[in-house]
Amino acid sequence: MHRDCRVPGSAVLYVPRVAPGQERTAAQLTAWHPSVPGVVEVLHARFTEHSYPMHVHDAWTLLIVDDGAVRYDLDGHRHGTPDGTVSLLPPQVPHNGSPATAQGFRKRVLYLDMTQLDERFIGAAVDGPDLADPLLRDRVARLHTALAHRGEELEAESRLALIGERLRGHLRPSPAFGQPQGGGGIAGGLRELLDERLVEGLTLERAAGLLHAHPAHLVRAFSAAFGIAPHQYLVSRRVDLARRLLLDGQSPREVATATGFYDQAHLTRHFKRVIGTTPGRYTKGART
Repeated sequence: MHRDCRVPGSAVLYVPRVAPGQERTAAQLTAWHPSVPGVVEVLHARFTEHSYPMHVHDAWTLLIVDDGAVRYDLDGHRHGTPDGTVSLLPPQVPHNGSPATAQGFRKRVLYLDMTQLDERFIGAAVDGPDLADPLLRDRVARLHTALAHRGEELEAESRLALIGERLRGHLRPSPAFGQPQGGGGIAGGLRELLDERLVEGLTLERAAGLLHAHPAHLVRAFSAAFGIAPHQYLVSRRVDLARRLLLDGQSPREVATATGFYDQAHLTRHFKRVIGTTPGRYTKGART
Protein backbone atom coordinates (compact mmCIF):
# COMPACT_ATOMS: atom_id res chain seq x y z
CA MET A 1 0.00 0.00 0.00
CA HIS A 2 1.45 3.31 -1.02
CA ARG A 3 1.11 6.51 0.91
CA ASP A 4 0.92 9.71 -1.14
CA CYS A 5 3.49 12.07 0.33
CA ARG A 6 3.50 14.67 -2.38
CA VAL A 7 5.12 17.76 -0.91
CA PRO A 8 4.16 21.24 -2.09
CA GLY A 9 6.83 22.33 -4.53
CA SER A 10 8.58 18.95 -4.46
CA ALA A 11 10.12 17.39 -7.51
CA VAL A 12 9.32 13.76 -6.84
CA LEU A 13 6.65 11.54 -5.33
CA TYR A 14 8.22 9.42 -2.57
CA VAL A 15 6.78 5.95 -2.02
CA PRO A 16 8.16 5.03 1.40
CA ARG A 17 7.78 1.25 1.23
CA VAL A 18 8.25 -1.11 -1.67
CA ALA A 19 5.38 -3.55 -2.15
CA PRO A 20 6.11 -7.27 -1.85
CA GLY A 21 7.41 -8.71 -5.09
CA GLN A 22 8.61 -5.37 -6.42
CA GLU A 23 11.95 -5.37 -8.25
CA ARG A 24 15.00 -5.48 -6.00
CA THR A 25 16.47 -2.67 -8.04
CA ALA A 26 13.50 -0.40 -7.34
CA ALA A 27 14.29 2.96 -5.85
CA GLN A 28 12.21 5.96 -4.93
CA LEU A 29 13.31 9.51 -4.29
CA THR A 30 11.75 12.75 -3.21
CA ALA A 31 13.72 15.98 -3.15
CA TRP A 32 12.63 19.55 -2.60
CA HIS A 33 13.70 23.00 -1.47
CA PRO A 34 11.84 23.99 1.70
CA SER A 35 11.12 27.61 2.52
CA VAL A 36 13.06 27.38 5.76
CA PRO A 37 16.36 29.25 6.20
CA GLY A 38 19.22 26.92 6.93
CA VAL A 39 17.81 23.90 5.08
CA VAL A 40 19.31 23.64 1.61
CA GLU A 41 17.44 20.52 0.53
CA VAL A 42 15.30 17.68 1.83
CA LEU A 43 15.77 14.20 0.37
CA HIS A 44 13.79 11.03 1.04
CA ALA A 45 14.97 7.88 -0.69
CA ARG A 46 14.78 4.12 -0.73
CA PHE A 47 17.54 2.05 -2.36
CA THR A 48 18.09 -1.67 -2.52
CA GLU A 49 21.25 -1.87 -4.59
CA HIS A 50 22.66 1.57 -5.35
CA SER A 51 26.05 2.36 -3.85
CA TYR A 52 27.22 5.94 -3.61
CA PRO A 53 30.80 6.48 -4.82
CA MET A 54 33.18 8.71 -2.89
CA HIS A 55 31.85 12.25 -3.15
CA VAL A 56 31.55 15.50 -1.22
CA HIS A 57 28.80 17.99 -0.43
CA ASP A 58 29.00 21.69 0.27
CA ALA A 59 26.43 21.31 3.06
CA TRP A 60 26.02 19.26 6.23
CA THR A 61 24.24 15.94 5.69
CA LEU A 62 21.88 15.08 8.57
CA LEU A 63 20.68 11.52 8.01
CA ILE A 64 18.24 9.14 9.67
CA VAL A 65 17.53 5.63 8.40
CA ASP A 66 13.98 4.32 8.83
CA ASP A 67 14.44 0.81 7.40
CA GLY A 68 17.57 -1.26 6.87
CA ALA A 69 21.04 0.12 7.40
CA VAL A 70 23.77 1.99 5.55
CA ARG A 71 27.51 1.41 5.70
CA TYR A 72 29.83 4.20 4.67
CA ASP A 73 33.42 5.38 4.80
CA LEU A 74 34.26 8.85 6.08
CA ASP A 75 37.80 10.20 6.22
CA GLY A 76 39.23 6.69 5.82
CA HIS A 77 37.14 5.09 8.59
CA ARG A 78 34.24 2.64 8.26
CA HIS A 79 30.92 3.60 9.85
CA GLY A 80 27.35 2.38 9.92
CA THR A 81 23.88 3.47 10.95
CA PRO A 82 22.64 1.31 13.83
CA ASP A 83 18.98 1.56 14.83
CA GLY A 84 18.02 4.87 16.36
CA THR A 85 21.13 6.83 15.44
CA VAL A 86 21.43 10.18 13.72
CA SER A 87 24.34 10.51 11.31
CA LEU A 88 25.90 13.90 10.68
CA LEU A 89 28.32 14.01 7.75
CA PRO A 90 30.31 17.25 7.45
CA PRO A 91 30.74 19.31 4.29
CA GLN A 92 33.85 18.97 2.12
CA VAL A 93 34.75 15.58 3.64
CA PRO A 94 34.52 12.68 1.14
CA HIS A 95 32.23 9.78 1.95
CA ASN A 96 30.46 6.96 0.16
CA GLY A 97 27.51 4.75 1.09
CA SER A 98 25.91 1.40 0.35
CA PRO A 99 23.19 -0.89 1.72
CA ALA A 100 24.37 -2.95 4.66
CA THR A 101 21.83 -5.72 3.93
CA ALA A 102 20.20 -7.25 0.87
CA GLN A 103 16.95 -5.47 1.77
CA GLY A 104 18.51 -2.07 1.19
CA PHE A 105 17.57 1.00 3.19
CA ARG A 106 15.08 3.83 3.47
CA LYS A 107 16.45 7.17 4.60
CA ARG A 108 15.50 10.78 5.19
CA VAL A 109 18.13 13.46 4.78
CA LEU A 110 18.39 17.15 5.55
CA TYR A 111 21.14 19.20 3.93
CA LEU A 112 21.95 22.10 6.26
CA ASP A 113 24.00 25.15 5.39
CA MET A 114 26.84 26.61 7.42
CA THR A 115 24.53 28.92 9.39
CA GLN A 116 23.50 25.90 11.46
CA LEU A 117 26.97 24.55 12.14
CA ASP A 118 30.11 26.39 11.08
CA GLU A 119 33.45 24.91 10.05
CA ARG A 120 34.67 24.67 13.67
CA PHE A 121 32.47 21.60 14.14
CA ILE A 122 33.71 19.66 11.11
CA GLY A 123 36.57 17.93 12.92
CA ALA A 124 34.33 16.68 15.71
CA ALA A 125 31.78 15.38 13.20
CA VAL A 126 34.51 13.48 11.37
CA ASP A 127 35.60 11.86 14.65
CA GLY A 128 32.05 10.86 15.65
CA PRO A 129 29.43 11.16 12.90
CA ASP A 130 26.90 8.67 14.32
CA LEU A 131 25.01 10.03 17.32
CA ALA A 132 23.02 7.68 19.57
CA ASP A 133 20.50 10.24 20.78
CA PRO A 134 16.81 9.21 20.75
CA LEU A 135 15.61 12.74 21.50
CA LEU A 136 17.64 14.17 18.61
CA ARG A 137 16.34 11.49 16.27
CA ASP A 138 12.75 12.21 17.30
CA ARG A 139 13.29 15.93 16.68
CA VAL A 140 14.77 15.27 13.25
CA ALA A 141 11.83 13.05 12.32
CA ARG A 142 9.35 15.70 13.49
CA LEU A 143 11.18 18.34 11.48
CA HIS A 144 10.75 16.22 8.35
CA THR A 145 7.02 16.07 9.05
CA ALA A 146 6.81 19.84 9.45
CA LEU A 147 8.79 20.45 6.28
CA ALA A 148 6.35 18.31 4.31
CA HIS A 149 3.47 20.71 4.94
CA ARG A 150 3.27 24.18 3.48
CA GLY A 151 2.32 26.78 6.07
CA GLU A 152 4.25 25.10 8.88
CA GLU A 153 7.45 27.10 8.36
CA LEU A 154 7.47 28.56 11.87
CA GLU A 155 7.20 25.08 13.40
CA ALA A 156 10.00 23.87 11.12
CA GLU A 157 12.22 26.80 12.05
CA SER A 158 11.57 26.17 15.73
CA ARG A 159 12.39 22.49 15.45
CA LEU A 160 15.53 23.25 13.43
CA ALA A 161 16.71 25.66 16.12
CA LEU A 162 16.42 22.96 18.79
CA ILE A 163 18.18 20.43 16.54
CA GLY A 164 21.05 22.81 15.91
CA GLU A 165 21.43 23.45 19.62
CA ARG A 166 21.54 19.74 20.39
CA LEU A 167 24.03 19.02 17.60
CA ARG A 168 26.34 21.72 18.90
CA GLY A 169 26.07 20.11 22.33
CA HIS A 170 27.36 16.84 20.87
CA LEU A 171 30.24 18.41 18.97
CA ARG A 172 33.21 20.22 20.42
CA PRO A 173 34.35 23.21 18.35
CA SER A 174 37.89 22.99 17.05
CA PRO A 175 40.08 24.86 14.57
CA ALA A 176 39.01 24.64 10.94
CA PHE A 177 39.20 21.10 9.65
CA GLY A 178 40.73 20.13 6.32
CA GLN A 179 44.15 21.74 6.37
CA PRO A 180 46.22 19.61 4.02
CA GLN A 181 48.77 17.37 5.69
CA GLY A 182 52.14 16.80 4.07
CA GLY A 183 51.25 18.79 0.98
CA GLY A 184 52.24 22.30 2.07
CA GLY A 185 49.54 24.53 0.65
CA ILE A 186 49.35 22.66 -2.65
CA ALA A 187 46.27 20.53 -1.96
CA GLY A 188 44.34 23.42 -0.45
CA GLY A 189 45.37 25.65 -3.33
CA LEU A 190 44.07 23.17 -5.86
CA ARG A 191 40.78 22.82 -4.01
CA GLU A 192 40.37 26.60 -4.07
CA LEU A 193 41.03 26.64 -7.80
CA LEU A 194 38.48 23.89 -8.40
CA ASP A 195 35.89 25.72 -6.29
CA GLU A 196 36.53 29.01 -8.09
CA ARG A 197 36.27 27.34 -11.51
CA LEU A 198 33.50 24.91 -10.69
CA VAL A 199 31.62 25.47 -13.94
CA GLU A 200 34.31 26.45 -16.41
CA GLY A 201 36.83 23.97 -15.02
CA LEU A 202 40.57 24.01 -15.60
CA THR A 203 43.19 21.65 -16.92
CA LEU A 204 45.65 19.94 -14.63
CA GLU A 205 48.46 21.61 -16.56
CA ARG A 206 46.96 25.04 -15.93
CA ALA A 207 46.50 24.28 -12.23
CA ALA A 208 50.07 23.05 -11.99
CA GLY A 209 51.31 26.27 -13.56
CA LEU A 210 49.28 28.45 -11.20
CA LEU A 211 50.48 26.52 -8.15
CA HIS A 212 54.05 26.01 -9.38
CA ALA A 213 53.88 22.24 -8.91
CA HIS A 214 54.24 19.15 -11.07
CA PRO A 215 50.84 17.76 -12.19
CA ALA A 216 51.51 14.33 -10.67
CA HIS A 217 52.46 15.92 -7.34
CA LEU A 218 49.23 17.92 -7.41
CA VAL A 219 47.13 14.78 -7.83
CA ARG A 220 48.99 12.87 -5.12
CA ALA A 221 48.90 15.77 -2.65
CA PHE A 222 45.19 16.43 -3.19
CA SER A 223 44.22 12.76 -2.90
CA ALA A 224 46.32 12.31 0.25
CA ALA A 225 44.94 15.44 1.92
CA PHE A 226 41.26 15.06 1.10
CA GLY A 227 40.77 11.35 0.41
CA ILE A 228 39.37 11.91 -3.07
CA ALA A 229 40.93 12.56 -6.48
CA PRO A 230 40.64 16.08 -7.95
CA HIS A 231 38.35 14.97 -10.77
CA GLN A 232 36.06 13.12 -8.33
CA TYR A 233 35.86 16.22 -6.17
CA LEU A 234 34.95 18.43 -9.14
CA VAL A 235 32.31 16.05 -10.46
CA SER A 236 30.61 15.63 -7.09
CA ARG A 237 30.50 19.39 -6.56
CA ARG A 238 28.97 19.82 -10.01
CA VAL A 239 26.37 17.13 -9.29
CA ASP A 240 25.49 18.92 -6.05
CA LEU A 241 24.94 22.13 -7.99
CA ALA A 242 22.93 20.25 -10.62
CA ARG A 243 20.57 18.95 -7.95
CA ARG A 244 19.82 22.46 -6.76
CA LEU A 245 19.16 23.76 -10.26
CA LEU A 246 16.93 20.79 -11.15
CA LEU A 247 14.83 21.44 -8.05
CA ASP A 248 14.61 25.08 -9.11
CA GLY A 249 12.85 23.93 -12.27
CA GLN A 250 15.61 24.03 -14.87
CA SER A 251 15.65 21.30 -17.49
CA PRO A 252 18.42 18.69 -17.53
CA ARG A 253 19.79 20.20 -20.75
CA GLU A 254 19.96 23.67 -19.17
CA VAL A 255 21.49 22.26 -16.02
CA ALA A 256 24.19 20.38 -17.94
CA THR A 257 25.35 23.65 -19.49
CA ALA A 258 25.07 25.61 -16.24
CA THR A 259 27.12 23.12 -14.21
CA GLY A 260 30.06 22.54 -16.54
CA PHE A 261 29.16 19.16 -18.02
CA TYR A 262 29.88 18.65 -21.72
CA ASP A 263 26.27 17.85 -22.57
CA GLN A 264 23.14 16.29 -21.09
CA ALA A 265 24.45 12.76 -21.59
CA HIS A 266 27.61 13.68 -19.68
CA LEU A 267 25.52 15.06 -16.81
CA THR A 268 23.25 12.02 -16.82
CA ARG A 269 26.12 9.55 -16.61
CA HIS A 270 27.70 11.18 -13.58
CA PHE A 271 24.39 12.13 -11.93
CA LYS A 272 23.13 8.55 -12.04
CA ARG A 273 26.42 7.21 -10.70
CA VAL A 274 26.40 9.60 -7.72
CA ILE A 275 22.68 9.97 -6.96
CA GLY A 276 21.32 6.64 -8.16
CA THR A 277 18.86 7.97 -10.72
CA THR A 278 18.83 10.16 -13.82
CA PRO A 279 18.24 13.94 -13.72
CA GLY A 280 14.92 13.50 -15.50
CA ARG A 281 13.65 10.93 -13.02
CA TYR A 282 14.98 13.00 -10.16
CA THR A 283 12.66 15.84 -11.15
CA LYS A 284 9.70 13.94 -12.60
CA GLY A 285 9.35 11.18 -10.02
CA ALA A 286 9.53 8.14 -12.27
CA ARG A 287 10.79 5.10 -10.36
CA THR A 288 14.20 3.77 -11.22
